Amino acid sequence: MLGDCRDWHDVSVIEVQELTKTFGTVRAVDGVSFTARPGEVTGFLGPNGAGKTTTLRMMLGLVAPTSGRALINGRRYVDLERPVVEVGAALEATGFNPGRSARDHLRVACTAAGLPTRRADEALETTGLKEAADRRVLGFSLGMRQRLALAEAILGEPRVLILDEPANGLDPAGIRWLRDFLRHLADIGCTVLVSSHVLAEVEQVADHVVIVARGRVLRDAPLAELVRGGELKVGTRQPEQLRRALEEAGATVRFEDDRLWVSGVDAEQVGRAALDAGAVLTELVEERSGLEHVFLELTRAEMGEAG
Repeated sequence: MLGDCRDWHDVSVIEVQELTKTFGTVRAVDGVSFTARPGEVTGFLGPNGAGKTTTLRMMLGLVAPTSGRALINGRRYVDLERPVVEVGAALEATGFNPGRSARDHLRVACTAAGLPTRRADEALETTGLKEAADRRVLGFSLGMRQRLALAEAILGEPRVLILDEPANGLDPAGIRWLRDFLRHLADIGCTVLVSSHVLAEVEQVADHVVIVARGRVLRDAPLAELVRGGELKVGTRQPEQLRRALEEAGATVRFEDDRLWVSGVDAEQVGRAALDAGAVLTELVEERSGLEHVFLELTRAEMGEAG
């Protein structure tokens, strides 16, 4: 397991500043700016073709930006003295020699990075691959290759982790393990940036969300701000009595589909107002605005504008 990163809060940060990439006449990334901070899991979300992977590749020096810059710990990735101990990255679960075992693959990576080879076994145990350490990668499932890519990313015990679709190919148990692992990294002070299409999983683990479409940032906000509680759906046989009582209590109330839709008060206050008004409640449900809803609304609006 990685060591505690909390002593590095002032430096283990990702800063993306007006990053732009043009391929011919196509602007794949258009002035993207955001910050991923220590102690947080930042979800980097967008539909296919949104520019997510291109942005990550520019951050890691794999693609040269047309303009703008990405800094990790205050420097470009290519300027880091020992990037493997500062940044761990897994952009795709490929590039393995199929004839090598998982352990041999990681030992080669350790040697190339100047790390002790014991880190190979430690990373395999951390990522749940200990029992498969001597198996050839040729026989690995996609989920196992994802775990191996993550094991390679954490060899240097980095304080920053950048992952592109890490849940791809994982079974439900693997997804749960990944969620717990990413949460652990954030809890010990690491900076975790995750690009993913699995919105339900991102909603369970992310602290902050950056949503992009057509190469532009649509929303950059704490997750709690995006998915905070919505309205209360209230059913009653005395809607007018309850409406008056709720409005007197400071609530905003609208009537639709034979229900009262209430905001500005919580469920306990609704119950108290119903009791005082002599209204019988037949339904009381909190309608949350989930991440999937927010994501679809934002990206749908962007695609509509572009179309």
